[in-house]
Parts: sequence; structure tokens; C-alpha cells
Amino acid sequence: MIFEVIVQEDPKKALMGMDKTIRERIIKRIARMRNEPPGRHLRLGLDYFVEQVGQYRIIYIIDDNRKEVFFIGDHKEYERWYRRKIIG
Repeated sequence: MIFEVIVQEDPKKALMGMDKTIRERIIKRIARMRNEPPGRHLRLGLDYFVEQVGQYRIIYIIDDNRKEVFFIGDHKEYERWYRRKIIG
């Protein structure tokens, strides 16, 4: 199955602020997400999925044949996002 991958505005901004080499690695990973099955669940019972690129995380949901990216950042930023969005 081929997925349409949509990156929201906040992750796009975060991506553009990253070092060129890591930005290129993440862009390649996002491109590969089109043809791959979903990654691991963020947490059982939640609709979020996680892809890992070195110390960086890509968080997305799946809606039919779309993968919508909500977050791109390093592990430290991921932990903050996780606490704020998931734990409350």
C-alpha cells in the first residue's frame, strides 16, 4: 500500500531549523514512509506512530491511506512533546 505523507507546518519549521545532514536523512526517511507499513505505536491504545532516525523522532497518525506527521525533533524535544501531548 502506498501512503500519502503530509507534514504539518510545525514539523516543517523544526525540520528547516536542523543541520543539513540530519535534515536530509529525515527527508529521506519521510519519503520511504510512503511505501512502508506503519512503525511502532507510541503507546498502546494511542493512534500515534513513531519512526526513528538516529536520535530524532518522527511522530505521525494514520488515517486511511495518509500518514500525517505531527512532530519531528530530537529525543529531548520528543520527551517534552510526549509529556505535553500525551500525559497532559
